[in-house]
Amino acid sequence: MSEQDARATETNAARPRHELSSGWGRALVFTYGVFAVAATGRSAVQLGMYPDRAPLAYSLSLLAAVIYLVATTCLLLGGRWGWRIATGAVVVELVGVLSVGTLSYLATDLFPDKTVWSHFGQGYGFLPLLLPVAGLAWLWHTRPGRVPEHPGT
Repeated sequence: MSEQDARATETNAARPRHELSSGWGRALVFTYGVFAVAATGRSAVQLGMYPDRAPLAYSLSLLAAVIYLVATTCLLLGGRWGWRIATGAVVVELVGVLSVGTLSYLATDLFPDKTVWSHFGQGYGFLPLLLPVAGLAWLWHTRPGRVPEHPGT
């Protein structure tokens, strides 16, 4: 092996196989960013204008915004810790959308207005339900220590 090949191998070994924000991860980061902005704006307006109307629903929407922001940031940062925190955020997101979605059908008086997770994200085209599934699939694909099936993947 030549010296140049050895340096290239060493450089490639130090570089992660999959950056979280590369490839499909770019679309995921963009979507999480859009949802972070949308959920923050909507919940801030709802909490500011109608604080007594549905405080639980609006607060859960603000929590969703924070989770989207954490996921976006960690996907952008990448690395082992970024992956771990993003995975935790996306799992909490999935539990949240399933729980709030169910609760919004069972206790309709708590959810008089649409929020990001109410009715499983119906007001957002059900994307809040699909987003954590896509996020977990991407995080599984890019998990640390994953041995790629094909060289260069």
